[in-house]
Amino acid sequence: MARQELARFLRERREALGPEESGFPRGAIRRVPGLRREEVAELAHISVDYYTRLEQARGPRPSDRVLEGLAQAMRLAPAERSHLFRLAGSAVPPGAGAVRRVRPHVARMLRRLPGTAAIVTDAGYGVVAWNPLARRLLGGDLGTGAANLARRRFLGTGGRMYGSSGAEEFGHVVVARLRRAVDRYPHDAALAALLAELRAGSEEFRQIWETRPVHAPGHRTKVLDHPTVGTLRLNCDVLLVPEDDQEVVLITADPGSPSARALEELSAGRP
Repeated sequence: MARQELARFLRERREALGPEESGFPRGAIRRVPGLRREEVAELAHISVDYYTRLEQARGPRPSDRVLEGLAQAMRLAPAERSHLFRLAGSAVPPGAGAVRRVRPHVARMLRRLPGTAAIVTDAGYGVVAWNPLARRLLGGDLGTGAANLARRRFLGTGGRMYGSSGAEEFGHVVVARLRRAVDRYPHDAALAALLAELRAGSEEFRQIWETRPVHAPGHRTKVLDHPTVGTLRLNCDVLLVPEDDQEVVLITADPGSPSARALEELSAGRP
């Protein structure tokens, strides 16, 4: 157990939390930045004395239950939660569930990408953020908050999916990511329901699942048949948001190509 490092991490995280975002009034006088120790202890369901000793690097090794309570009280991202457990000398247990909210700065970034269709997907391939060009390009339920690329790929529901060039490979990419997700979030009810739906509705999904594919995100070229601008040859690149186990998918076309001109038309809302 790294007592000094754990104490420093707890102090820094407590001081970075705003009272309002944790449900406490800021009040007229607040002598410390962020939350008070008693407020963190209340949120974590532990005694103030115990939490104080942890911050002063003189407390006993905290149990997994205490660490989980602190992680929730301090609103730690998955990477920060893992760091907390490691500092306490404990094995990192699976997370309670996939992160299905998108960080504001990531959402703002999507709107600053001219000529690029961009979406953010969670660990279960749910689309949690998108920009207007992505909505015009991919259509269907994108924009409703219910879009899921795994359902589109294997069940054919929710909207347009890539054509024959890239569809088979994408199927293996989807299954590889879902396998990682179920290992990380074994208690995520929404993820379990999605997997049951895919197993029940797709023989192809069941077959690929048994092969245990391993794929890493990266650059891929795909073909999409769009109802108004025709067949598009698109470049797909993935940026990781590791602290939330999310991926930013950037969809572009080669400069000067017919597909690039089609994306410009879609971006302008002309079709």
